[in-house]
Amino acid sequence: MKAPEGTFWIGPEHPFDLSETYLNIRADVTIDRPGRAYLNLSADSRYRLWVNGAFCGRGPERSWPTSMAVDRIDVARHLTPGLNRIAVQVYSPGYSHFAYVHRAACGLIAWLSIDDAPVLRTDTTWRVRRDPSWSPLVPRVSIYGTGVEQRDMARAEDWQQADASDWPAARIEQPPEGPIWAALRPRAMPRLVEETRALTTPWQTRLGPTPPATDDPHADLIAAFAACPPGGIPKALTPGQTAIWVFDLGETRAVLAGAQVTGAGGEVLTVSYAERLCDGQPLLPDPQTYCRMRPSDRTTLRPGRQTVEGFTPRGGRYLIFRLDAVATVTPAPAFHAILPHYPLTERPLPKLPAPLAAAAKMCRRTTRNCLQDGFVDSLWRESSQWLGDALPQAFALQALSDDPRPLRFTIDMAAEGAAPDGVLPSILPGEVPAYVVTDYNFAWVQLLAAYADHPGATDAPEVIARHWPTLTRLLDRFLQDRAEDGLIRSQPGRRLFLDWSPMARDEPNLTYNLSFLHALHSAARLAARFGRPDAWSASALALANTLRQTHRAEDGWRESPGGAPACQLALALLVLTGTAADEAPALADRIAARSLDLDDGASPGTLVLASPFMHHTVFQALWSQGRAQDIRAIIAARWGRWAAAGQPTTWENWSIDFPDGSACHGFSAHPLGWLARCPA
Repeated sequence: MKAPEGTFWIGPEHPFDLSETYLNIRADVTIDRPGRAYLNLSADSRYRLWVNGAFCGRGPERSWPTSMAVDRIDVARHLTPGLNRIAVQVYSPGYSHFAYVHRAACGLIAWLSIDDAPVLRTDTTWRVRRDPSWSPLVPRVSIYGTGVEQRDMARAEDWQQADASDWPAARIEQPPEGPIWAALRPRAMPRLVEETRALTTPWQTRLGPTPPATDDPHADLIAAFAACPPGGIPKALTPGQTAIWVFDLGETRAVLAGAQVTGAGGEVLTVSYAERLCDGQPLLPDPQTYCRMRPSDRTTLRPGRQTVEGFTPRGGRYLIFRLDAVATVTPAPAFHAILPHYPLTERPLPKLPAPLAAAAKMCRRTTRNCLQDGFVDSLWRESSQWLGDALPQAFALQALSDDPRPLRFTIDMAAEGAAPDGVLPSILPGEVPAYVVTDYNFAWVQLLAAYADHPGATDAPEVIARHWPTLTRLLDRFLQDRAEDGLIRSQPGRRLFLDWSPMARDEPNLTYNLSFLHALHSAARLAARFGRPDAWSASALALANTLRQTHRAEDGWRESPGGAPACQLALALLVLTGTAADEAPALADRIAARSLDLDDGASPGTLVLASPFMHHTVFQALWSQGRAQDIRAIIAARWGRWAAAGQPTTWENWSIDFPDGSACHGFSAHPLGWLARCPA
């Protein structure tokens, strides 16, 4: 994608202004006659746009620095003859996380075209200065996301339409293509649609004394929850009182909570997000757990009327507003939630008997909510696009729509982020070496195969051809992991697989090698279908024979030679790859029986149960044996159990009693696709 000549990436006056940076960026343009008008823009890492004071949206979508996504926004209805004011606020945390890769720069590139003629470009005529109301001295929310937002509304400026001629001139960061951001590309996903919902009926209110404040708004919220018992909130608050409102959205959603306050007098408003209850109360995450979650943002109000909204949408089901009074005031807050969602035209779900119908609705809700700018794993905890998780998510989405874009986006993003040795990233985009999950590379091969079969993928031949070098290099890299016995082992510093199941991880690992074998088979079938050289069938045959010799004992298959019995997932892969063709009917019986046993524990002598995620592979194996009835029965029993308990969305695991367990995980919603494939 080419920007008009004279367009540059621009940034702040000081090149080292990089820590939790909120930049206000302004340009004025005089127009004789507004016509077809589009503002094209991208930012590192996130932006919000206003034209003549009207909010026009946020973006861009997830991008690698090698190809930054450019949004094309129709702004014609917001332009008028004469002077027009363009205002963009850009945020950069100053570090990489699970949805963003930092390159030690914060910038914006934009150009306005009217009737296809550029009339405004980012250059040194634009004005930039840091927004003084947002604090840079904040902790990160977690390893998955950006920083806590702390704001002082007394320092906020009405900057979007004010005269900015005395602001510092923008600094040129680089041309459109350069060493920081290598290239531009059009946005691959549709822009999200935002719904604003008034929050009028609290799920709970609490009132009590204000605990001593610290620098950590999340720790202070936990203390306030303990100090303030449930109770009504008076119209007027007195100094030293804390009021808490909790609203229930009914399901985990991507959400940005906000409030309009009319009678403020310097109070402190904290907004937080929770996903589930514990002992009847919202579970406020403990930052000492491995996810390090602290999703609480704090705003100090100025006197008078104002609107408080965060910059970055988060995720959750329960929205928590805490107001600390510093004077006797009647703040009369009106709360709201901004709910972004992917614009999807859906086909109706098949008619199903209960409890399958309830399970299908639960899976549909999860699939929709976990579809944002690409597939999202967990809205509350991560908002991350995991490579392997896209496989069951794409399968579920296909039950609702023939839209192939989220699947293609995952395939493209993974290939673009390949490491020098050909191994693909596990998080898209992300620089997270600790989370390189090697069997997600095998899942990427399955994603290619799924795209080749996708009814909406009219460009499948071109996509397969474009990614064939990545596929070849990837599989060649893993073939190098073979030891003298012909089996592959883990790569130092990288994980075999990421799954909640307590399956054995000893090596040489049966499940890991079978996953690789499944990828080799899929690559060979793609080669035959698209007229490419088949470099993998011989290796697949040799690997299958070796597994039969090394992992098949007299009393059954073993996860490693002489080790623990094979788990349910391994048995499914034995069936799916044809490695145990003679045993397939008996293995299918064992697989189905284990899933229909609703004891989720791992008792000695019991087949280790696959996670909800890996049940997609379990269902693939059963489907290959003509066992659609078993698939329906398992969905009715296991997913129906969640639906019967009133769960609105599918869980991360069969139990989410661990502190950071998520109640809305996209990868667990794949039964939606299976119910569409075998409704009765």
